[in-house]
Parts: sequence; structure tokens; C-alpha cells
Amino acid sequence: MELTDIPVPGFERLARAVDPESGLQAIICVHDTTLGPSLGGLRMWDYATEEEALFDVKRLARGMTYKSAVARTGLGGGKSVIIGKPATTKSEALYLAMGRFIEAFDGSYITAEDVNTSTADLEIVRRATRHVTGLSRDAGGCGDPSPFTAYGVFLGLREAVAWRRGKADLNGVRVAVQGVGSVGSGLVRHLVTAGAKVLIADRRQDRVASLVDELGVEGVAESEILFADVDVLAPCALGAILDGDSIPQLRCEIVAGAANNVLLAPEHGKLLRDRDILYAPDYVINAGGIIHIAVSLERGGYDEAASNQRVERIPEALRELWSIARAESIPASDAADRLAENILAEARPGVR
Repeated sequence: MELTDIPVPGFERLARAVDPESGLQAIICVHDTTLGPSLGGLRMWDYATEEEALFDVKRLARGMTYKSAVARTGLGGGKSVIIGKPATTKSEALYLAMGRFIEAFDGSYITAEDVNTSTADLEIVRRATRHVTGLSRDAGGCGDPSPFTAYGVFLGLREAVAWRRGKADLNGVRVAVQGVGSVGSGLVRHLVTAGAKVLIADRRQDRVASLVDELGVEGVAESEILFADVDVLAPCALGAILDGDSIPQLRCEIVAGAANNVLLAPEHGKLLRDRDILYAPDYVINAGGIIHIAVSLERGGYDEAASNQRVERIPEALRELWSIARAESIPASDAADRLAENILAEARPGVR
């Protein structure tokens, strides 16, 4: 395996691994370990170019730093990506090679489940490195973090409705959920139970059909979901979907979903504010999964009750940053960044 470090200003370490024998092409990015070792999921995606993969992994790693800071997990932020098609690239040899790559970071990066990487895949990675979390409970781990992410997003979405309308009542509220994988489908179930009217879309029509049959929600075309006439848009697929082209076309009053890095660039938070669309910053509202994992890393082992209690603080964090945004007349995304940066600054040596 050939490892190459790529210096990137503002990041602690970024490295590329190429392993011809297994076919592995991967990148690990450690953004910041001020608060603790960096934690971030292992994503597999068919990136068109390595530059696209680098762009994604850096944004995701930075987002994990801020997510961990605001959630006060005692962890830093990192991310890893495998470049390839999940349907044809996955193999035992590939994930063993990825495990060796992670081991080369000597504990500064801890991996977990992410898009197209399952707990079963992580169990293979675990054979080559101990720096893995989010394994199944049968394998001695804390289990799938997705239900905790979905629960946290639901709580945050409900808090956004309360902030905008004065009461946390979702009965009859129209919500468009873009992406109904493990997190999105969990969110849909919470919303339906709370009485919301839910529209869903996903690249995989089997997922849509299953939830339509099970819950009676409305399935719409993937191309239509982002601009549906709803009260809340909940992006739960990939990020970078809100930009200068899409934001002017939105027909919602709230954006609150599980997708990471939903804004293409920081300035797009201002576009949402200018349109009077309340935004629940992604790395605050979707922190339930990392909270769940962080609890499992604490001395004494995993405590589900403690995990749920901490997830239930997500609405409090959102209220804090919305209050900052209102008081200082800045976008919610900027307020969230400021909150995270203040927490990091206070923890750095020499800062009092």
C-alpha cells in the first residue's frame, strides 16, 4: 500500500492510500483534535474525480469537528472516503486494506459507519485496526447510530417549528424528506407518529414504495422533492444541495434535516436568512449519532439512557444558536460556526 500525505492549511493531516492488490483508493482527513481524537464515518462513493473526493472529505471532516464541539462529545473531527462503486468495489480485501490505512493514523482518527459502509463492513475493518466504533452489539459495539441521529433530527425539526410558530405541534405540518435511508426513514416514522403530513423521495424507488405502503406517506419524484410546497424541508441524503440556484426556488419556511454540509458554501446561509427561511445547522441537528458513539467510548462502556438524555439536548443547542443569530443579525449557520469556534478556542493551550 502506498500512503501519501497531502499538506492542507487548517487541517492537521490529510493522506491518500492506494493499494493495487485490493483496489483501495481512499482518503483520510483529520481536521482538528483539540478536544480529542477525531471521529468521523467511512464513506464509499463513486466520485467522478479525486478532486471531488478531496472537496467532500475536507468539508465533512471540518463539519465533524464543529459537530463534536457543539455536542460537547470530547472528540475531534475527521472523515474518510473510499473512492469506488459500492456494488462492484466492495470486498473483504478492500476493507482490510482500509483498516491498515486507519491504523497508520495511530489513533488520531477513529472511524464509524457512513454512506455505503455498514456495521458488517466495519467488522472487517476492525480486524486490521482497533480504531473503529459503531459496531453491532453482537460484536461488542454500541450498535447502529442511525436511530439516534433520526431521533435527534426529529427533536430539532420539532424545535424549529416551535421557534417559528410558537408551539411544538407537528400535527398537519407538511414535511418533505429528501432521502429515506436508515436515518431518513427513521425520521419519517417519528414525523408520522407526531401527525405530520410527509412527502418522501429517494434514488431507490424500493425504499419509497416500502414506506408509502407501510405508513401512507406520499412519494414524489426525486427531482421534485427539494422544491415541494411544504412547511419544512428535511434533506437526509448527500450535502451541498442548497446554493445560489436552489435556494431561490425553495417553497418552505424551515430547513431541518440530517444531511451533512447541506449548504454548498458558507455564504448560502445568508441567502436562506434573506429569504426568511429558518435553518437548523446540519452539524447541530444531526449530532445524535456521534453523541451515541461518544457515550460508548467513555469509561464504563455504553449507556443507552445517557445517550438518549444527551440527544435530547439538541433542541437546547439550536435555541442557543438561533438566539445568537437573532441578537447579532447573522445567519444561523454563522452563529453555529461561532459557537463551535468559541468552544475550540477555549480548549486550546494559552486560552483562558
